[in-house]
Amino acid sequence: MDESRARELLDAERERLVTIQEDLRRSGVGTEGERDELDELSLMDQHPADVATETADRSRDLGFLEQYERDLADVGDALRRLEDGTYGRCQVCGRPIPDERLEADPTARFDVAHERAVEAAELGYGEAPPPR
Repeated sequence: MDESRARELLDAERERLVTIQEDLRRSGVGTEGERDELDELSLMDQHPADVATETADRSRDLGFLEQYERDLADVGDALRRLEDGTYGRCQVCGRPIPDERLEADPTARFDVAHERAVEAAELGYGEAPPPR
């Protein structure tokens, strides 16, 4: 994949993630106000199930926010790889990552075989291949 296309994909992904984060924050996720709201829920006359539902919803939204932050960090890492000339190469074997894979996931660090091995290791089904 040429550098300009890779940069275009990564910039679009960063913009998408930032927009989602901003939307979540506008709705109060991850702010001081949210913590105050959750603290107040337990003091109000509410059914415990309502409090539990609100707490679970907020916890889920915080999890999404944290995932988007990790995804943004992945975009930053991919941009650094683009700058140092290692973008589009598997970090395990050094072979090129197919353009189709990079179109689908512009932050991909591994070819499909090594991605599966890394994911299996993360799930406890083996050892991750050593990085190059």
